[in-house]
Amino acid sequence: MLETLSMNIARAAMTAQAAIAEAALNQADRPAALSPDPFNVGPAMTQVMTGLASRPEKLFAAQADLFNRYLDLWAGATRQAAGETPAPPPADKRFKDPAWSENPMFDVMRRSYLITSDWMNGLVSSVEDVDPRTKRRAEFFTRLLTDAFSPSNFLASNPAALKAMAETNGESLVKGMQNFAADLERGMGKLKISQADYGRFEVGVNVATAPGKVIWRDELFELIQYDPATEKQRAIPLLIFPPWINKFYILDLQPGNSMIRWLSAQGFTVFVCSWVNPDRDKAEWDFDQYLEKGIYRAVEKALEQSGADSLNAVGYCIGGTLLGAALAHMAATGDDRVNAATFFAAQHDFAEAGDLLLFTDEHWLAEIEKKMDAAGGVLPGAAMADTFNALRANDLIWSFFVSNYLMGKDPPAFDLLFWNADQTRMPKALHLNYLRSMYGQNLLSKGEFEIGGIKVDLSNVQIPLYFQASREDHIAPMNSVYRSARAFSNADVTLTLAGSGHIAGVVNPPSAKKYQHWLNPDLPETLAEWQAGAEERPGSWWEHWSGWLHDRSGGWVKARDPEKGAFPPLESAPGSYVKVKS
Repeated sequence: MLETLSMNIARAAMTAQAAIAEAALNQADRPAALSPDPFNVGPAMTQVMTGLASRPEKLFAAQADLFNRYLDLWAGATRQAAGETPAPPPADKRFKDPAWSENPMFDVMRRSYLITSDWMNGLVSSVEDVDPRTKRRAEFFTRLLTDAFSPSNFLASNPAALKAMAETNGESLVKGMQNFAADLERGMGKLKISQADYGRFEVGVNVATAPGKVIWRDELFELIQYDPATEKQRAIPLLIFPPWINKFYILDLQPGNSMIRWLSAQGFTVFVCSWVNPDRDKAEWDFDQYLEKGIYRAVEKALEQSGADSLNAVGYCIGGTLLGAALAHMAATGDDRVNAATFFAAQHDFAEAGDLLLFTDEHWLAEIEKKMDAAGGVLPGAAMADTFNALRANDLIWSFFVSNYLMGKDPPAFDLLFWNADQTRMPKALHLNYLRSMYGQNLLSKGEFEIGGIKVDLSNVQIPLYFQASREDHIAPMNSVYRSARAFSNADVTLTLAGSGHIAGVVNPPSAKKYQHWLNPDLPETLAEWQAGAEERPGSWWEHWSGWLHDRSGGWVKARDPEKGAFPPLESAPGSYVKVKS
């Protein structure tokens, strides 16, 4: 057994070395796309350290605090050695394996790490007299650093990984290094961690399978009309604008969690705008093109196909940002084709837009522009994925690093993570304008954003609006969505707060009986006030929204067959655009 273990460790080392050497060769002739400090962390940390140094008494107090924490740690370890059961540390998924608490050495290692990381992050957060955004950048990257140095991320200090290696005579480590080599190859020399078993899913085969037809296609989108699931449907159809950062089938993963199928079963005529995966020919396309050739054309074709005079619209994430700007443009031009609108995790006021604000200073935007120029005028899909993964590094990077490489496990067959890796590209002009105008200058909420030749004002929108926010959303934080809802100051706004995050908070069918949601008919000045007066209800918010939608969708008409509308079907759903890989 010892001989087998030794041989497998050697095999694992050779596999890793060969993969790293191959990756180095693949990257050798590529010019560096980014500077050594693309996020401009160095100056931020310098300001923070200067701020700490200017208050030596505070620094001394922090050092004393750290010393006292370690005294408590060693005192607790001594009592534990004498047979006393220690108080459990705060719950942390990284240390859920029983070996972290059962083995005194690993228990001390874990507690020591948690003490040090908490102290370091707290020290950076306590600095005063530093620009808030600069301080936030330092906090964010200090957290990334402390997360990276968790003992769970290293073989020698992870008891679960060591146990797996011993129990398998090193086979787990060999498999882990094979996974590592495969991910390096998949990323063409850059480590691209697998989050799911991508071979287990195929778009249109076992994900994105709701029946329907593509009834319109042009250079920007395919318009899909889904088959009816009831004999009668509401007179006013529903048109969904998903984000173009990801593909629309997050709303149609499996039959059991498909919002599209669920809406059809409620008696709605469902249309979805499936955006093209843009390439170099659309490098200069901006919000104007996505308004005129996207929102307006999709509305026009959905109404022609359905024979209705108006429709209800949905915008998800950045699709909701565009829809909000479009509604303000419609209000300014007297266009009344949208009867009511819903926003899923969408922002219009970006003053509290979360950690993504850190990626929008001019230093980083210059680096993004270089990357897009090198790719021919589009932002590669992997770049956006890397950004979103960094926002939740423990969940979306390090958990897979440990599982795939240290433990040698296969990635899970998880539809949501398969979708998460199926990224799209972003046109240069549109993406830079979005980052600068929205995140950087917050022009839309100020009434200073120009689209379609008009500076639009959200307060001019007067149709009924439904906002959904998620309590743990790290991309569209609940405070940001709440501010966005209040920016439509003259509209009849209904807001629901859901449990979970940016995806699971939205895609939560009633049949799952998961999470909860909160309702409050009022919209006071702050989210805290709204929460104080909100009623908590169990499970999904979909049924509440469906009731709201039914009330604003007219009477009942004979169900609409996609094959009998104004446009002959081009192909079956989910269409062709959604299958284009980046």
